[in-house]
Amino acid sequence: MKKLLVIAALIAFSFGHSQAYSGKGDGKFQVGANFQDNGTGLNVSYDYGIGENISVGVSSTYVLGLSDKLTDEANFGDRYDLRVRFNANIGNVLAIDDNFDLYPGLSLGLKNFGGHLGARYFFTSGFGLYTEFNVPFAKYDTSLTAEQKLHNQFTLNFGAVFNL
Repeated sequence: MKKLLVIAALIAFSFGHSQAYSGKGDGKFQVGANFQDNGTGLNVSYDYGIGENISVGVSSTYVLGLSDKLTDEANFGDRYDLRVRFNANIGNVLAIDDNFDLYPGLSLGLKNFGGHLGARYFFTSGFGLYTEFNVPFAKYDTSLTAEQKLHNQFTLNFGAVFNL
């Protein structure tokens, strides 16, 4: 029972000293899995705070695992995407928890112009989990082959986030 109380106290202490987004100068590095139709891959991103509730960043995704119908057809250009992004960090506006940040945003990438909705939760001052939902608003090409639809569709990212 004493061990359980000590563990609970340590967890409560670590929750009390973390903050999801602190405004100008705040840096977040994220690395995680990317899930989409016909592929799964790796997503990395970095966001930098330029205001109390505004951050800008860069995000890149590479599809590692493809469905059987795409393995011979998808080249590097189909598998890779790079985008610049703008986030409105509204976790403190919603006042749900100091450790939680919700950030809708816009992105401009190699494949499309799109939007995302993400959430971060920090367990300590340096480590947390994130998830993002991404959707294209305007594709650069409308007649896409199956391999060109990679990154040109709804995607989900999930992984770890680090305070820098």
